[in-house]
Amino acid sequence: MKKIQISPSILSADFSQLGNEIKRLEDAGADMIHVDVMDGHFVPNLTIGPPVIKTLRKYSELTFDVHLMISPVHKYIKDFADAGADIITIHPEATKNLKESINHIKSFKKKVGVSLNPDTKVSIIEKELENIDLVLVMSVHPGFGGQKFIPEVLEKIELLKKIRDKKKYKYDIEVDGGINFENSKSVISAGANILVSGTTIFKENDGNIKKNIETLKEV
Repeated sequence: MKKIQISPSILSADFSQLGNEIKRLEDAGADMIHVDVMDGHFVPNLTIGPPVIKTLRKYSELTFDVHLMISPVHKYIKDFADAGADIITIHPEATKNLKESINHIKSFKKKVGVSLNPDTKVSIIEKELENIDLVLVMSVHPGFGGQKFIPEVLEKIELLKKIRDKKKYKYDIEVDGGINFENSKSVISAGANILVSGTTIFKENDGNIKKNIETLKEV
C-alpha cells in the first residue's frame, strides 16, 4: 500500500496571507500543496495564475500540486512549469491531444497528472495510464469549494487501483472534493493514497491544521 499523503487546497486559505498559510501547512505536516487554477471558462470560477504561483514558490520547498482547470490547457503548460509547479494535472477534455500534452509536461521534467470529473470514465485515459504519474479523481463537480462528496466515485477509485495492480503501473490515485473525516477512510480503503482537502483542514477543530491533517491520514 502506498503511503497516505495529504495535499491541502489553498482554495480554502486566507488569500491575503497565502505565503504564511503555506508555511503553516508545511509546519503542520502537509505532504504537498494543492493549487487550483480555474479560468472561468472550463469551470465557472476564477482563481490564480502563474505569477502568483511563482511568488508563492519561495515560501515552501513542498511539492506544488497544480491542478489546471483551464481550456485550452496545452499552451499554458510551459507557464506553469516555469512558475514552479512540480505536478501539473490537466483534464482530457481540455486538450486536443492528451498524449501530446502529457509529453509536453514531461519535457519540462514535471510529473504528469490527469484529472477525471465525476462523469468522466476511466476508459477515456486508460491508454495513457502507463505514462501518467497521478490520476486525480474529482469527487465533486469542479469549480467551487465546500461541495458534498459524491460517493459514486469510489467505484472509479477501485477500478483505477485494480488496473494499476494488474498492469504494475506506478501512478498515484488522488481524490479531491468534499473530503472530510467521515469519508476519508472509505476513499483510502478504495485505493486512494493522496487526499486533497481544503475546508476540513482549515476549518475543523477550530482550525487546528496539524490535527486535521493527522486525522485525515488515519485508516
